[in-house]
Amino acid sequence: MVLERRGGRSRLAVLGAVAVLGLAPALVSCSDDGGGKTGGTVSSSPPPADQPADPAAAKAQITKNWTAFFDPNTPVAEKVKLLENGEQMRPVLGAFAGDKNAAMTSAKVTGIEFTSATDANVTYDLLVGGAPALPGSQGTSILQNDTWKVSVKTLCGLVELSGVTVQGC
Repeated sequence: MVLERRGGRSRLAVLGAVAVLGLAPALVSCSDDGGGKTGGTVSSSPPPADQPADPAAAKAQITKNWTAFFDPNTPVAEKVKLLENGEQMRPVLGAFAGDKNAAMTSAKVTGIEFTSATDANVTYDLLVGGAPALPGSQGTSILQNDTWKVSVKTLCGLVELSGVTVQGC
């Protein structure tokens, strides 16, 4: 069966991509890598309202967390920590845990644009077996509990694309 979307990608590729999404989050926390150093200039003006206080650190964490979330070697327990409302979405993640296509799926973040201090649009390529299955995909990241996470909206959008009905989406 061929799904007539974006160059005729197969349903298998989409299902694989969805499976990886559900299986790949890893726990990655934002940390101060400054080694205890202090100094530099401190600005008294607040950051713009449409981006986090440290956009470079936020982009690095988003990239790291999305990569981990879509990594097939990341355990479901870790993915829960990288997904918005992860505990509530655990059954959705678990539904993909046994999928053989998930072991071949990963993601590469190609762009991040902040829409607020706690929200970002993420452009990424969903890869199956290293080959783009859904290049230029669009998703969102949410800052929740001081961690940039893959949004439920993104996960459920991929589930919907696959044509599969999963309780929770």
